[in-house]
Amino acid sequence: MVEPLSAWWGQQLVLCGWGFSAAPETVWTPEEARARLTAMEVPDAGELGWRLLEAFPNDTPDPLHQLEALELLALARTAGWLSAARTRGWQLRLLTAIAGHFSSLDDWLKALAHSRSDAGWTRGDDGFFEASLALSQLEHEDAGVTWSRLQTALEDISTVPATELWPQGERDRVWMARAIFSPWVGGHDVVRDASGLCEAAESGFSAEAHWPDVQRWLSDTWAITGRDELIRLLLWLAAQGHRYGWDIDSARLLGASGSERAAWLSELENDAVEEAAARKAEGNKGPPAHAAASAELADSALEQGPSPVAYGELLLNYMDRGEPLEFAAWDWLRLVDLSFAGLCAGWLSREEGEDFAAHGVDLLVRRYADWQGVARAYQRGRGLFEGADLMHDTDSDWRPLVSSPLTPLRCQLHALLPDHLRERSRTAIRRWRSDSRHWVLAIASIREPDILYRQGLSSDIDEPRREEARQYLNETLALDTRDGAQGMARFWLPAQAHHLNQLAADAARGALPDAQTPFGRADSVELERRQRLAICHRHPATIVMAEKYAFYLLMVQDTTDFVVEELAECAERLRSVLCRFYPDARRLLEAWAVWESAVPELEDHPLANEIRWHLEDPGSLFHWLDWHPRAWEEPGLRPSLDRFTSLALSGPLNTPCWGEPMVEYGRGIEELSGWLEGHYGLGNAEMLTGFLDFLRDAGDRDEYLINYGPYTLNRSRLDNEIAVLESAERGDDEQVHLDRLRRVRDNEARCNELDMAAWDIAQMVDLAIAGRQLGWLDEVAFTAYLDTAYDMARDHYGSWKEYARGLFAGYAFFMGDTDQRDSFLRGFRDALIQWLTAAPPLAGAWSSLDFPGARPGHWPALHLDILSGDARTLH
Repeated sequence: MVEPLSAWWGQQLVLCGWGFSAAPETVWTPEEARARLTAMEVPDAGELGWRLLEAFPNDTPDPLHQLEALELLALARTAGWLSAARTRGWQLRLLTAIAGHFSSLDDWLKALAHSRSDAGWTRGDDGFFEASLALSQLEHEDAGVTWSRLQTALEDISTVPATELWPQGERDRVWMARAIFSPWVGGHDVVRDASGLCEAAESGFSAEAHWPDVQRWLSDTWAITGRDELIRLLLWLAAQGHRYGWDIDSARLLGASGSERAAWLSELENDAVEEAAARKAEGNKGPPAHAAASAELADSALEQGPSPVAYGELLLNYMDRGEPLEFAAWDWLRLVDLSFAGLCAGWLSREEGEDFAAHGVDLLVRRYADWQGVARAYQRGRGLFEGADLMHDTDSDWRPLVSSPLTPLRCQLHALLPDHLRERSRTAIRRWRSDSRHWVLAIASIREPDILYRQGLSSDIDEPRREEARQYLNETLALDTRDGAQGMARFWLPAQAHHLNQLAADAARGALPDAQTPFGRADSVELERRQRLAICHRHPATIVMAEKYAFYLLMVQDTTDFVVEELAECAERLRSVLCRFYPDARRLLEAWAVWESAVPELEDHPLANEIRWHLEDPGSLFHWLDWHPRAWEEPGLRPSLDRFTSLALSGPLNTPCWGEPMVEYGRGIEELSGWLEGHYGLGNAEMLTGFLDFLRDAGDRDEYLINYGPYTLNRSRLDNEIAVLESAERGDDEQVHLDRLRRVRDNEARCNELDMAAWDIAQMVDLAIAGRQLGWLDEVAFTAYLDTAYDMARDHYGSWKEYARGLFAGYAFFMGDTDQRDSFLRGFRDALIQWLTAAPPLAGAWSSLDFPGARPGHWPALHLDILSGDARTLH
């Protein structure tokens, strides 16, 4: 350092109670320097950065702050918080500012005295007055480094650029992004030997220097006590954070009316009241969860939860005044800050900390053009988080950063990351999410956003969550542990994807089935929804079924009752399929958003906004998944087109069968066996096989032909038989016979004109499916019955309409005469309309399939996710 400047620096420190030294950084030991810094309320290097900035405001500087900065520089250099070059740079800047603003030493000392008086100096008699007199006397005696000598020395030295006052190393610049929390001054480890201070290799990080109480802060502020929790939080902030809930609310409210917005605000208030009551009942454990925050993070992210109503009112206020609804900087800047905290806590290696921080900066650069945009977005987010409008806060922490001529933010936002560090961080972030479990999390998070807190490291599932998952499996999926992970295959429904792809292709070309059917016209609202499929024809439909499969797989995983390795294999197969049908995240999300808008999972709450959020947010987990699958293998069997057609022959006798039936266990078996026993009197495999053979060889169609068909040739005999039965006492069998004779007389449902073999065919397929699920039929026998049904349908009918007429005729003829008969017939008729028209699209499969043996009548779908056996499909 230039000797006159160092000496003048030492002279001014006498005003702070120091003994004079021409090398002020050697006056104290490192331990003494750190203790004095703490006494000056500068416990770490971050606070040092703020104090240095305060010495250089945009308006008139405070000389007391400048003198304090001179003292802090010497102490920080001794403590090892600043390198020699950085210390020299700040010193030159301070001395130049002082010499340029004051005309003499007396002016400087007078200004210091006034500033101390204005500040209400309360340190007592610290010798400032005596030291001022001593310095003034030296000046007048032309002793020491006088004011003129100071100015001469400064003239010979060029001013240090503001950017060089802050660390400029490639691995240091990334920490500039956390300036709002703590300006990064960098640092060196220093050692003292006989000759004084010697520079050691630059480390840049010292928990003691930069954040001595970091673990306490992590525990108190975030309830984080270890590495695993920290990593999950870092990945959550990157991929979702608080912005997700705010963005979703914003998207819904933008198109809402005033009354709808008021209703939303009222719901927030009601939810807050209910939550407060629940928390009181639980003993008021922890803070209330913010309406828009992740449920799993709410308690740890808030010391005192903001009012949901305050949040809602502020969000609406933003909208009313046209404030940009952009909040991501709130998450991504805290990602950088927490990365630094993890590094200082010793929970992250330096490379890991830099990678997480670089990821935060990478995301900021993708979203914002400059620091001003970052600052405003951060303030908006912080305001929503705290429930207070901070956009016009003149005392904002951003003010010294934005206004100071020496702000570290003079470095361009896009210049913080060198290319190699950006690529290294992207590789590292993808590595954290490389296993196929993250595909399940990403897809299932559309329905259950809170699960994105499980990224990176597998987390323990608490008992309430396990019980919730077990209840879901039992009540909704009827999946038993005896099914094993193999049981998941029955939730993989490739035939459903084929059906939707085919309907979309037909809709795009105006070739959908006629809305008018032999049983009436399809509902006009459902027809409009069906036509919406036209917009989907360029997007594979596999994501529609994959979304449900992923959610079911997540619930199975959460029970912890299944073999982990086998469930991981299911997830790997899911990834393989989706990577094949969708080359990247954008294609998958675009397809999903389009299909969700046309065929929403829930009509009253479509998920299109949630899906498009992931499409537009660069931090979304979807963009950081591993899109390199292993060998192709689906999570379940993919039936051929003919096989799917055979399964569809059961029609509306049951729910549509979209995949290969499998042997099941548990509650589902109890329901199936009870149904077979109650409706058909079938109690075992032998009885079922006998009845299926009966349906194949004779069935109810022969019952009609033998016992009722002849009556159609002799009307007088029919009338006489009816009259005899009506006039006599009748048992159950006689009543059934009478009811059927009346139907023959009235030709109900055209039973005397139509071939009712469809009734036997549909029952045969439906019962064969049940038999396969019960394990009463093996694959060979099951396939034989399906093939027989296919051949019978082809031989008896030429189209789905003819088949539907025959099915309805048989259903109506052989149904018992109950009080609910009319309701059952009306419901079955409506179901046939839906199956024939695809209104709604997932009611049944007939509208997308060519009838067995019929000429092709559909436009080919243009995707890979169709069923094999359609030679006309363009791949």
